[in-house]
Amino acid sequence: MLDLFFFRGLFVLIVSACAFHFKPLGASAPLAAAGGAGVALSVIFLEMRLKKISLPRLIGAVLGGATGILGGFLMSVVLAHVNPDNSTTLHFFQLGLVMWLGYIGIVVGAQKSDALNLAAIGLFGGDKVATKTHKILDTSVIIDGRIADIAETGFLDGSLVIPQFVLRELQMVADSADSLKRNRGRRGLDILQRIQKMANLEVRIVEEDFPQVREVDLKLIELAKIYGCKIVTNDFNLNKVAQLRGVEVLNINELANALKPIVLPGETMRVFILKEGKEYNQGVAYLDDGTMVVVDNARRMISKTIDVSVTSVLQTTAGKMIFGKYDDRVHVSLEKPAEKAERPPRREQAVGEG
Repeated sequence: MLDLFFFRGLFVLIVSACAFHFKPLGASAPLAAAGGAGVALSVIFLEMRLKKISLPRLIGAVLGGATGILGGFLMSVVLAHVNPDNSTTLHFFQLGLVMWLGYIGIVVGAQKSDALNLAAIGLFGGDKVATKTHKILDTSVIIDGRIADIAETGFLDGSLVIPQFVLRELQMVADSADSLKRNRGRRGLDILQRIQKMANLEVRIVEEDFPQVREVDLKLIELAKIYGCKIVTNDFNLNKVAQLRGVEVLNINELANALKPIVLPGETMRVFILKEGKEYNQGVAYLDDGTMVVVDNARRMISKTIDVSVTSVLQTTAGKMIFGKYDDRVHVSLEKPAEKAERPPRREQAVGEG
C-alpha cells in the first residue's frame, strides 16, 4: 500500500514538472504546474474507481465504448459526405456523435456485462473453474457460528471467501451501543478467528466492493456472480433473492432440517411435556434438536415425561413440527402391574396384625 502511494505521488510530480517545463496552452509556469497536478489527480481518481469495478463490467464497458465510438465515427463520415460544407457546426455535430455514442456504449456495455461468458471465449476460463469451489460467507451465518462446526467436520471443500464489506458490517455490529448487538458482533469475529486457524481450510478475504450498491445482501449476490460461486447463509430473504438472481445458495438452516431424525406416523416416542399448547388440552414438548412436538390430550401431563404416538409430521420453512397423541388408557394399563407389585395386599396386612 505504501508503494502504491509512493508511485502515485511520483506520478503527480512528474506530470506537474512536465507541465511546468512545456507550459501548454501558453499558460504561465506555476499555472501550468497546477493544471498538470490536477490532471494527474484526476487520472489517479479514475484509476481508483476502475479498480473497484468487476472485470466483466470493465470488459463490457470497454467493448461498448469502442463499438459506440466506431459507430459515431462512421455516422460522422456519412454526415460529412452528405454535407460537404466544412463548417464549425458540422465539426461540432461530428464530435458530438462520437462522444454521445461512445458514452452510450460505455453505459450500456457495463450494464449488460452479466451476459458476457468469458469462459466460453477462452478468457479467464481457468480462474472461473477454480472459483467454482469458493463459498462466500454472509454476516448472519458467521454470527450464527454453526459454520465453524461444519467446517471442522470436513464437509466444506474449496475456499471460504469473506468480503471486506462483510468484515466492516461485523465491526459495526461489534462496536454497537446495544449490548446484544455488540455481543453478536464479537461472537462473529471470534468465529472468524476460529475458522482461520483450521489447517484444512483456506480462508480468503477479498477487497471487491460495489459502491453503487448499498445493501450488503445485493453486494454478496454481485460478488457471487463475479466469482461464479455459492453463498453460505441462514438468511431466508437472501436465500430467495439470490435464487431469483440465479445464484446458488447453501442454507445452514436447510442443512440442519435435513439432518433431523425422521419420524413416521404411528411410531412411539418419549417426550417431556414442557408447556401448554394453543389448542384445547394440548401439551408442547421439544426434542434435543429443537423440533417442536404438539401432543393432544397432554395438558395435564405438563412437567412429566410420557410416551406419545406420532400422528403426523409437518415440514415448514422454520423446520419440522411433529404432532402426536397421548393415550392415558395405555399409560394407565402400563403402570397398573408395577403399582400392584409394589403395593402389599391390605387384607393380608390386617390378618397379620390380628
